[in-house]
Amino acid sequence: MFEVPSKTLENGVKMPYLGLGVYKMTDREEALQAITKALEVGYRSIDTAALYDNETEVGEAIRSSNIPREEIFVTTKVWNKDQGYDNTLRAFETSLKKLGLDYIDLYLIHWPVEDKFLDTYRAIERLYDEKLIRVPGVSNHHQHHLEKIFAKANVKPMVDQIELHPYLSQKSLLNFCKENGVAVTAWGPLGRGQMLDDETIVRLANKYNKTAAQVILRWHYQNDIITIPKSVTPSRIEENINIFDFELSFEDIHSMDALNKDYRTGQDPDHFHFDF
Repeated sequence: MFEVPSKTLENGVKMPYLGLGVYKMTDREEALQAITKALEVGYRSIDTAALYDNETEVGEAIRSSNIPREEIFVTTKVWNKDQGYDNTLRAFETSLKKLGLDYIDLYLIHWPVEDKFLDTYRAIERLYDEKLIRVPGVSNHHQHHLEKIFAKANVKPMVDQIELHPYLSQKSLLNFCKENGVAVTAWGPLGRGQMLDDETIVRLANKYNKTAAQVILRWHYQNDIITIPKSVTPSRIEENINIFDFELSFEDIHSMDALNKDYRTGQDPDHFHFDF
């Protein structure tokens, strides 16, 4: 069985460079089929969240796969309304119960809720101390959010999951994370499909005899970025993992780097609002 390469995080834990994102997989059967398919073709990382309302299905698919638990890297996140120290500990218990697991590999603050994210991270540190999680992390945090956490934390976040793709390359945040031992995971690594017909990317897809999505995911990998592309389509799930058998040239990486236009498909972590 093909094995996805892993990134060694700051504490030595290995996290696969590519996993399955399960956002918006709210149909039970569809979610179970997608996760099962992903595990069958070699995925060993699943990224969910309390908000996604499919932690139960993620746990079920993992148990049904008969793959040893320690071989699967599970990420989930505390939602905004559940933040704060005590609330986060309670939310974690709920997620753990829904997943039906003894521990979670990576636990993230979903968004940096003002006046709460520091206390939320303190709870995540406690879960890490108690070995209920293997890796403490955050999501959608800018440099200034991370700096506030660094000033108070005993253990720095080891992962920051952010929106990142060729149209939003986030170079300064990437460099800051690299300097501080924080691995970066890209959500929406394909820009929610909005750059699959970009002429530079299409040209490279033709050159390497790959799809546009594969070229973009390979660009992430060669930039040392972890990705969690989301799909419920079996052929796409398989396509997205087949990026480790070719290499983009330095010039082609550079031409993709040049596509950045600081374009977000989602909300800005400094100005986010959700009514759910």
